[in-house]
Amino acid sequence: MKVLALHVDYVEYEPIRPESSIYEEAEKKVYRIEDALLLLTCVEKGDDSGLARRAIRELGEQARKLGAQRIVIYPYAHLSPNLAPPGEALSILEAMRDEANSLNIETYSAPFGWNKRLVIAVKGHPLAEQLRSYEKAAEGAGEEVPQALILEEKLVSNWYILTPEGGMIPVEEYDFRGHENLEAFARYEIQKSRAALEEPPHVSLMKKLEIADYEPASDPGNLRWYAKGRLIKSLLEQYVTEKVIEYGGIEVETPIMYDMSHPSLRRYLHKFPARQYVIETEDKRYFLRFAACFGQFLIAKDMNLSYRNLPLRLYELTRYSFRREKSGELVGLKRLRAFTMPDVHAICRDLEQAKEEMKRRLRLSLEVMEGVGLTRDDLEMAIRFTREFYEENKDFIFELVRIFGKPVLAEMWSERYFYFVLKWEFNFVDCQKKAAALSTDQIDVENALYYGITFVNERGEKEYPIILHCSPSGAIERVIYSLLEKAYLTMMRGGKPMLPLWLTPTQVRLIPVKSEYLEDCLRILERLEEAKIRADIDDRDESVDKKIRDAETEWIHYIVVYGEKERESGLLSVRKRATGGIERIALNDLIREIKEKVEGKPFKKLPLPKLLSRRPSFK
Repeated sequence: MKVLALHVDYVEYEPIRPESSIYEEAEKKVYRIEDALLLLTCVEKGDDSGLARRAIRELGEQARKLGAQRIVIYPYAHLSPNLAPPGEALSILEAMRDEANSLNIETYSAPFGWNKRLVIAVKGHPLAEQLRSYEKAAEGAGEEVPQALILEEKLVSNWYILTPEGGMIPVEEYDFRGHENLEAFARYEIQKSRAALEEPPHVSLMKKLEIADYEPASDPGNLRWYAKGRLIKSLLEQYVTEKVIEYGGIEVETPIMYDMSHPSLRRYLHKFPARQYVIETEDKRYFLRFAACFGQFLIAKDMNLSYRNLPLRLYELTRYSFRREKSGELVGLKRLRAFTMPDVHAICRDLEQAKEEMKRRLRLSLEVMEGVGLTRDDLEMAIRFTREFYEENKDFIFELVRIFGKPVLAEMWSERYFYFVLKWEFNFVDCQKKAAALSTDQIDVENALYYGITFVNERGEKEYPIILHCSPSGAIERVIYSLLEKAYLTMMRGGKPMLPLWLTPTQVRLIPVKSEYLEDCLRILERLEEAKIRADIDDRDESVDKKIRDAETEWIHYIVVYGEKERESGLLSVRKRATGGIERIALNDLIREIKEKVEGKPFKKLPLPKLLSRRPSFK
């Protein structure tokens, strides 16, 4: 069932003529209801009366929070291609009405099976438009649906904007002028709909740039990575890992498959809101990990830890983590079923140490984001916490907001549904005004107990620690998605799209104007490679203009056209993508400029033939 809930000043509808063989009797007149929560309701195959009652209970609570005086149930078949038969749909709508009446909610209902004229006036606040999706727990082999996912669907949240100055403002009252991305992010999060209704721009870009593509022979959400994409991905993996090691991470490696009957793992499966891949053997069921938590916790359980060792930071870059995301949510690099996740857990002696460590990790994550090419202006932050944790730790929560330096979206839960009492994440808002989480950290108050992780305090007694779960970058694939979407936004604003120089596969393209200059270009290429700069030569039998255009379509930062003038002068004609200009500079100066721009970033060689005439196309 899909419900588009609209908080309206008024709604008017007028039945015109029946459009179905099954329809309700109705008077042909204009119906007007004011100050209501309008429920545009699409009943899908498999929906039942229990689902209808649950939906009304949650939507009734939503109406109460918004201050809406009444609800209007309006049949609306345009939210899904998977429609229930008319007779079944009508019975589900009747169940919704009955439940609303039993809860003493003032309820109006538009007639089923009619063409209707519809006029609505939606209020302007961020909570005024919310798309809700309701479904029964998934069934079938190969998928384990954790209790946390079921609870998440029932979760009732209060939404606020927290400001660095200490303000806590209900989201519907906040003035978003100057914070339009935050407003788009708030709308997206509150709706809780992750369905991909259209292809985002980064999908065509990842194919055009020969980074990655869908793999039709695999499970959806598992991609093939071409040479350039593998290079970009490996550079990001190396960079994040180096930053975590500098922070104090102890790198380990753990299995990707675990026994579902293990008591600690079984409990954790149902506390984490993600669907699992399940593998059946003759006598056991295993699941593919969705994070590095399992392996790291089992390592920590077997360690002899003292308070002097804490905080202890265990790190793994998981290649891969697996989650059985819904097929309708899978799209490009944004949401996958197999992804690369840098995962660093900090084992802390108590909450105070955990809070200090979380502030340090927040700064680490900001540094990582800026290092990969995403500034604070590109990110929106969310903080989620229980009411009890907020009341006892307000100063800490607002300190996190001050470190971020911008207003953030806050979600408050009335009680704790998961293993954590607080989590924060950075989110990128893309060209479609949808968001994806990147960096994140959580305060886990359960798993030390359930896994039997202890440390010895100053008195020689064993205690259970607090555990922090952090990914300083989020999934590596999502970082690439964000960079491509950011580049597309730049292009839409009239600029030239590009990746950060250190991530661009070919940093310098050499174009000899004639074949007789190829040897000179080969010597220049050798100098560039000695300086750890990725370069190649376009030696194809094409015009210089076409070679330049092709280099531009690959987003190459430096294009060097080489001919007799360059041979005689010793100066290179360099077309710079960042400025759009052409400069004549010495090779040593070009090397120095590039080295300054990529300082502190990892380097890998170009994994392709250096001569374009010998290079295959992956398109």
